Amino acid sequence: MESSLGQPNFISVLFFVIFVVLTLGITYWAAKKTKTSSEFYAAGRSITGFQNGLALSGDFMSAASFLGISGMVALKGYDGIIYAVGWLVGWPALMFLLAEPLRNLGKYTFADVLAFRLKQKPIRIVASIGGILVTITYSIAQIVGSGKLINLMFGLPYELAVVIVGGVMLLYVLFGGMIATTWVQIIKACLLLFGVTLLVILSLAQFGFSLENLFSEVETKFGRAALEPGGFAASPIDSISLGLALMFGLLGLPHILMRFYTVPDAKEARKSVAYATTFIGYFYIIIPIVGFAAAVLIGREQIAGIDKGGNMAAALLAELLGGTPFLGFIAAVAFATILAVVAGLTLAAASTISHDLYFNVFTEGKATEKDQVSVAKKATVVFSIVSILLGILFKDQNVAFMVGLAFAIAASGNFPALFLSILWKNFSTVGGVFSILIGSVSATLFIIFSPTVWVDVFKFDQAIFPLKNPAIVSMSLAFVSAFIFSKLFPDETAAAKFESEKVRVYLGIGAE
Repeated sequence: MESSLGQPNFISVLFFVIFVVLTLGITYWAAKKTKTSSEFYAAGRSITGFQNGLALSGDFMSAASFLGISGMVALKGYDGIIYAVGWLVGWPALMFLLAEPLRNLGKYTFADVLAFRLKQKPIRIVASIGGILVTITYSIAQIVGSGKLINLMFGLPYELAVVIVGGVMLLYVLFGGMIATTWVQIIKACLLLFGVTLLVILSLAQFGFSLENLFSEVETKFGRAALEPGGFAASPIDSISLGLALMFGLLGLPHILMRFYTVPDAKEARKSVAYATTFIGYFYIIIPIVGFAAAVLIGREQIAGIDKGGNMAAALLAELLGGTPFLGFIAAVAFATILAVVAGLTLAAASTISHDLYFNVFTEGKATEKDQVSVAKKATVVFSIVSILLGILFKDQNVAFMVGLAFAIAASGNFPALFLSILWKNFSTVGGVFSILIGSVSATLFIIFSPTVWVDVFKFDQAIFPLKNPAIVSMSLAFVSAFIFSKLFPDETAAAKFESEKVRVYLGIGAE
């Protein structure tokens, strides 16, 4: 099959232009409504549970989910599904452990929850480091996906494609804040769910609408191994470590946690997770079908030949089944996916810098609304430039894998401290600081020394750290250090505030 990927076609360009014009129109509308810091960071807490559920799924179903998982399943078989299951399992945990406490204790960022009873300055500084590390690694993955996509769709140079994505995303966040970002995410979630459903229906039509026929074709073509575990994560410890990162990483992602501040109360926060789990669950159940169908109908050699990470499997399948118009639509949906997620990440990074560092640490709560929003906008510009440069640097990585690493840092740096600050009375400021630092830094270092970076990127003969995903080690280190340092340096003030924190968590009294 000759693919038109790489040659600009009118329909693709048209879908892209329609999407960008539509979303910039929303940004213009949102900009007129975005005056205060509450509107910029939290959409004035005016989003309903259903809208927030759609926006959460839009924020979460990233290029890694759409392009990365389908590509991984196409090239590696069954093991690509680990990502889909791992990402989904975190949602019920998020609903029962964190959704309500976050909404009731915080204001704009997850560091608000930690700072509720721990000492403001040290905890906000280290929480900012943890938050920014996660948002940067996650953004790289999205930007790599978008660069690849535009590069292959229109034949534009990869670097130029990355700059275009960065520029459009910057406009959303700079002018529209959280209101624009939320609506972009809602539109994108609807488009993605529709596009993937259509792709699955067309794929299954090739196999008489029978999964059994599809899987027997996979077995005939690639052998039994394609339908069994072990193609990607060969050792059980690697699989468990990856699973832990994907499940608990969700509970430490700043851009996801931030969405709980956009709803009016804890009840709507719970509802939004229930809706998000439904949409995301449906998406992850059907996305592996796209990967298997692409492997059978297109062939692994051709998928890997166009992009060795496999990220274009879904686009190639769309072209095969629906011609150039469907390829144009799917490519525009993937582009929308990336823009929506990167906008959410950029907003999370900007709010960390302006709300946690500038407002609470540097000016000690004395900055005006106008100053806060102004600093957030400057931070947005800086973050966008850094993301674009790193996106160019990490050109050839599989996007699902890159996001797996961001999850490892979130699971090790942010989740343990957040979890313990809500549930453990004797958790101290020093314990929190060391937990975040040791978790984030060890996860980052282990990733650099892992086979994936040390051997595949830096081309050394042997990795210093044996596991591909470090969560099982770095997360344990974070919990252990939190326990040891909290015992060595107890914090009586924090312990004394625990009861009032509990009242606010469970009853919502005093929540903003």
